Parts: sequence; C-alpha cells; structure tokens
Amino acid sequence: MYAVVRNYSGAGAKALFDLLDERKSDVETRLREVDGFVSYTLIRTNEGGVSVTVCQDQGGTDESSQMTRDWVKANAADLNTDPPTVSKGPVILHLT
Repeated sequence: MYAVVRNYSGAGAKALFDLLDERKSDVETRLREVDGFVSYTLIRTNEGGVSVTVCQDQGGTDESSQMTRDWVKANAADLNTDPPTVSKGPVILHLT
C-alpha cells in the first residue's frame, strides 16, 4: 500500500475544510472511483486540516492527488488556499 498526506494551513485552509465538511458526499463519491482506493481521512486542525489517502499503490495516490487538485480548482478556487504540504510513501502498517 501507498499513502499521501496533505497538510493544509495558511490562507484559505479553514474555509476549505468548512467546504469539504459541507461537500463530504461529493468528495467520497469521487475518491471511491480512484483505482486501488483503500481509505481516506479528513482531520480538522487549528490551522486548517490534514487529509490522508491510502491506496493499493502509488498510482492510486497519484490519481487521488490529481483528483484533489481538480476538485479544489473547480469548487474552491475563490478561497485562494495555499497549496498543501505533501508527504507520501509506502505504508508500513495500516490498521482498521
């Protein structure tokens, strides 16, 4: 498995997570279409929020990252959100 973590802070981050909260079903529908999708978690923080996507392979996380960029561009461009800090790599342990 492979994971990507996106940490959103700075300009527009809190407003973006408010929008994501309002549009959860839309986000869920799109992410479930990603090849090799395993799990997705959104975490609200004081600075904005963090998303964690786990897929069967790096191709799935790359697809989810592109989907995320497209979704933000189409639905939240007016928020002028700073780009997230991105960390990604192979999963060592995944518990559910």
